Amino acid sequence: MKCLVVIAHPLPASLCQALAEVAINSLSAAGHEVTVENLYDEGFSPELTVAERLSYYHPPFDSSAVAEQIERLLAAEALVLVFPTWWFGFPAILKGWFDRVWAPGVAYDHASDLGPIRPRLHNLRRALAITSLGSPWWVDRLLMWQPVKRILKTALLGTCAPACRFEMLALYQAENLASAQFQGFSRRLERALARWS
Repeated sequence: MKCLVVIAHPLPASLCQALAEVAINSLSAAGHEVTVENLYDEGFSPELTVAERLSYYHPPFDSSAVAEQIERLLAAEALVLVFPTWWFGFPAILKGWFDRVWAPGVAYDHASDLGPIRPRLHNLRRALAITSLGSPWWVDRLLMWQPVKRILKTALLGTCAPACRFEMLALYQAENLASAQFQGFSRRLERALARWS
């Protein structure tokens, strides 16, 4: 498959970068075609421009500033997102990537009556989110009800790519991680990607 790996962490020696390398190596070893989009390395701006916002409801969407990112998204059959969860949400740069790249006429179409949107990412077959959190698992799952997972599964993929199979791997208490825990999580990640065909 054509796989797009999107990395959203500012530090090149971060845990997220190490996990991204595991994913990239696993996908490449399995024969998938891998494109890497490191948002910080590319200097991606998360800010929706005035022209982009004005064209959200007055098509066509002004994609001039994000045409390359849109091209990579539309070409992808599989998507891997690697990011830290901060304050139980996305890093601003990744949220901005969704705002600017998953745009009307790209990821979805508005209904004429402003009802439910119509999906456009029919090419996307698989998606995996890999995230690190400082909190223990029970805070994310029991107290917060996994907000990041719900947004990805329901709001984004559920409406823009409903046929896409989604999975999320969360590495909890990541600030106090032993080497064995990293290795164990890496093996989980490799097994998840080995199921992609």
